[in-house]
Amino acid sequence: MTGVPSAKPVAVLFDVDETLVHTGGAGARSWTAAFEKLYGIPADIGAHTSAGETDPEVVGATFRGVLHRDPTPDELGALYARYLLSLADEIWASDQYRVLPGAEQTVTSLGAAGVLLGLVSGAMEGAARTKLIPGNLNRFFVFGSYGSDSPDRSELTRLAIEKAARLHDRLTPDQVFVVGDTPHDIDAARAAGAVSVGVASGHYSTKELAAAGGDHVLRSLEEPFPGL
Repeated sequence: MTGVPSAKPVAVLFDVDETLVHTGGAGARSWTAAFEKLYGIPADIGAHTSAGETDPEVVGATFRGVLHRDPTPDELGALYARYLLSLADEIWASDQYRVLPGAEQTVTSLGAAGVLLGLVSGAMEGAARTKLIPGNLNRFFVFGSYGSDSPDRSELTRLAIEKAARLHDRLTPDQVFVVGDTPHDIDAARAAGAVSVGVASGHYSTKELAAAGGDHVLRSLEEPFPGL
């Protein structure tokens, strides 16, 4: 399923959760463990956030939801550290972890075609990279921009494009494809002037991603990638 014909991308930026991998809830369980360890309070991020939000948005909203106040910078630092420690173990213990269909084949084909590959994830850099380790996917991505670069997904997408431009002369945003499974990814691509590729591998259908304005919409990464 596609919107308009497209030239071959010069760079492609991939979201992580539900686009490349399904962690089986490892991230949510790790946030719960972090709040339990530091505050003795169970915290369900799903009760306070939605798919596609950045880690700073997730932890801020969850903190306010369970502790009824804003976190201090020191408290955020402690939560991030405890979350990453928990995730490093939880990602390997998650029996539902899997690389999503077509993900490895797609990035392999793009790399072989000379396309510059990067990550654009709302997760903190340490979390995003950790989530890719069991699937052995880190080896494909030259650079990235993350929730630890900005809590705003549009801004971190622009930062990712700036990083890509440092690696490829005369790169323009419309030569960059942003791949993700939520309307947040599509909105961020549009705001950055990039081409959006919605993939219905997460919580949103092809119809919902098309309605959000996706330039291209795929049922999964098993479908032919636009421009290749």
